[in-house]
Amino acid sequence: MLRVYFDNNATTPVLPEVFEAMRPYFSEHFGNASSIHHHGQDTRAAVERARESVAELLGCRAAEIVFTSGGTEADNLAVFGVAPSGSHVITTSIEHHAVLNACKALEARGCSVTVVPVDGQGVVAPDDIKRALRPNTALISVMMANNETGVLQPIEAIGQVAAEADVYFHTDAVQAAGKVPIDVTRLGADLLSISGHKLHAPQGVGALYVRRSTKLEAMFYGGSHERSRRAGTENVPGIVALGKAAELARTGLERSDDRRLAAMRDRLEQAFLAIDETGVNSAGAPRTPNTTNIHFDHIEGEALVIALDLKGLAVSTGAACSSGAIEPSHVLTAMGLSPDRARASLRFSLGKQNTMDEVDFALSLVPQTVARLRELSPVYRKLEAARH
Repeated sequence: MLRVYFDNNATTPVLPEVFEAMRPYFSEHFGNASSIHHHGQDTRAAVERARESVAELLGCRAAEIVFTSGGTEADNLAVFGVAPSGSHVITTSIEHHAVLNACKALEARGCSVTVVPVDGQGVVAPDDIKRALRPNTALISVMMANNETGVLQPIEAIGQVAAEADVYFHTDAVQAAGKVPIDVTRLGADLLSISGHKLHAPQGVGALYVRRSTKLEAMFYGGSHERSRRAGTENVPGIVALGKAAELARTGLERSDDRRLAAMRDRLEQAFLAIDETGVNSAGAPRTPNTTNIHFDHIEGEALVIALDLKGLAVSTGAACSSGAIEPSHVLTAMGLSPDRARASLRFSLGKQNTMDEVDFALSLVPQTVARLRELSPVYRKLEAARH
């Protein structure tokens, strides 16, 4: 059976070039990067080359990159690292749970948190962020691109708000890195998170950009790794892979790979909108080129995901870390979608490896599968009877 994977916002396949770059560091180059002998200095050099590559992708100095175990750790390090007990934090209602749950934990430690709402397109207004400021605000954390809808936030404007208030600004760029250009200076970010497995590196590695002047409190205690900002022996194979993936992402952006992804996304959307009672969530907002979130009314999204998977197409109802949740997507309900419409929504997220032929395969499956599930739905049959 042909299998097509359109769930790249959950995780991406490791590119062959990335695998080949990391492979020698499992066996041939095995030294601890903190050792001073030849084996250690060999791997140390590889780590620093990767650091340079990630820094080039983000437009910062190599010394400002801290390697982590992934996006969740990078988000947590940013949130906990600059928000002392008794301070105030501003975030939004559509953040990843790596930020939202970290903020809940801050509240338990004596901090106060303001969660700013978004509009019907899933976009936060910089003026709302500005109005939420308090004298003791220590941090503003707003994601760059949403993992469920692909919506891009007005990060530059929010960065300006933070700068004028002299408040640290963190952006979760896990879903933006490699899909849209990033320049931390232009964005005004003091902290920025990325994750390897969202840009064709393996799971288990990520990075946090920390502006040179930022006073960051470490979460882990041990050795003086990562300039005492993240203790623990470096994951050399993963870091090398992230460096290579960052290099390929930068090259892809220069080649305008984003236009190819956008063309495939747009083809999906145009065909899906021909199905009755469907719509693109956040259609009017700026989005990453690879992501579309579609509601197919009167069906359960989970049932559609399973039915499509049985036919060879992998998609999702939203964030992978929330799959199996009974509650509808907090992102879609924050935008004003009803619980039923949120549950009827699917995310299609494309990657570098996908092709237009695979898009056509998806288009051969989805309309008929939606029609079949609606035929089986008592609610839909009742609606149809009432119309006629």
